[in-house]
Amino acid sequence: MVNGLPVRDVQCDEIWGFVGCKEKRNANGDPLRGDTYCFVAIERNTKLVLTWHLGRRTARDTEAFTEKLNESTRGKFQITTDGFGAYRDAVSYSLGTRVDFAQLIKVYASSQEETRYSPAEVVSTEVVPVIGNPNPDKICTSHVERQNLSIRMAMRRMTRLTNAFSKKWQNLKAAYALWIAYYNFCRVHQTLRVTPAMEAGLTSHVWSISEIL
Repeated sequence: MVNGLPVRDVQCDEIWGFVGCKEKRNANGDPLRGDTYCFVAIERNTKLVLTWHLGRRTARDTEAFTEKLNESTRGKFQITTDGFGAYRDAVSYSLGTRVDFAQLIKVYASSQEETRYSPAEVVSTEVVPVIGNPNPDKICTSHVERQNLSIRMAMRRMTRLTNAFSKKWQNLKAAYALWIAYYNFCRVHQTLRVTPAMEAGLTSHVWSISEIL
């Protein structure tokens, strides 16, 4: 149902997880084990998750994600991503002149290394326009980062420092699919007071779980 939608302001980010074990313990290089990254694109105004892609943090998976984003949207819009370098070629290839594209790059304190419980301290941010003429007032990734928090709070297997992590890649992928469908169509957004799908005009009512199933 989320296909060819008119959008205005899109934010993209990746959320880290792992299957079976973390990458440093994936001694055999099994492609279905180790670190995973779920790319997520959200429309800032409707809060609708437009598309997602579970893979690695590579140029190939980034392009697979932007190709899905191209199919789920239409028209010209603004897009903001984090500073991951692969986005530049992927967005240019998949979306081209359809977008005004900027990256919001976080600068971390060099004196504070990442710990087990939290990332290094963010000391500043840098805005880098990449394609077109993005509106500086709309260059932001806060909404998609808040969506990442919702994922970690709602999906038990994405809770940090527990034994609830996924043991199979296909189970993690299925969990993402179910959660995002629930978020878009069943869960009333506190700010909007309707579901994101209702705000986007995809449906006229709050879906039940049975409707999704």
